[in-house]
Amino acid sequence: MPNREDMAKNKYLAPIAHRFLNPELWRFTRRSVPRGVALGLFAAFIIPVGQIFLAAFLAWPARANVPLAAAVTFVTNPFTIAFWAVIANRVGNFILRIDAAASGIVMEQAEGVWWDYIVDAFQLAGVTVLGFLVLAVISSAVGYLLASGIWRVIVARKVSRKRAKRLKRAGDDLDLGGGAQ
Repeated sequence: MPNREDMAKNKYLAPIAHRFLNPELWRFTRRSVPRGVALGLFAAFIIPVGQIFLAAFLAWPARANVPLAAAVTFVTNPFTIAFWAVIANRVGNFILRIDAAASGIVMEQAEGVWWDYIVDAFQLAGVTVLGFLVLAVISSAVGYLLASGIWRVIVARKVSRKRAKRLKRAGDDLDLGGGAQ
C-alpha cells in the first residue's frame, strides 16, 4: 500500500501530488472511511489494472481516505480474479436472462455477418463485463454501509466506555465527598 512519501515521489502523480498529500485525505474519520471503502471496492471491480491509482484519483474529489481506498482494491488480485470473473459471469447471466422465444425473434430479425460478430463478442465478454459493473456498484454500496455501521459501533463502544469511566469517577468522588461529612 502506498504511503504519502511514495505518492509524492511517483512520477505520474508529481503534477498533482500536492493535492493528494493533503492531510485531510489521510485521516480516518467518520466520513472518509466509508467513502474510501466504497471507492476502493468500485475501483477494484471496474478495471483490471491500475486499481490503486483509480481509487486514489477518485478519493481526491470525494475527500475519502486514500490509503484505505488503495488497500481495499486488493480484494481483486491475481489470486482471486478467476473467482470474481466466474461470479461476474453468473451475475451477468442472471441479469441478462432473456426468454428463449424472445431472443429467437430478435435473432431472426437481425441479419448480417457483422451483427453475428457483435452478438458473439457480447455473449463471450459482455455478460462478464456487465457482471463486473454490477459487482462494482453493489459492492461499493454494501461496503459503504458496512463501513459506516462498523464505524458507528466502534465509536459507540468508545463513548460508552468513556461514559462508564466518568460515571465511576463521579461515583467515587461522591463516595469520597460523602464520607468527609
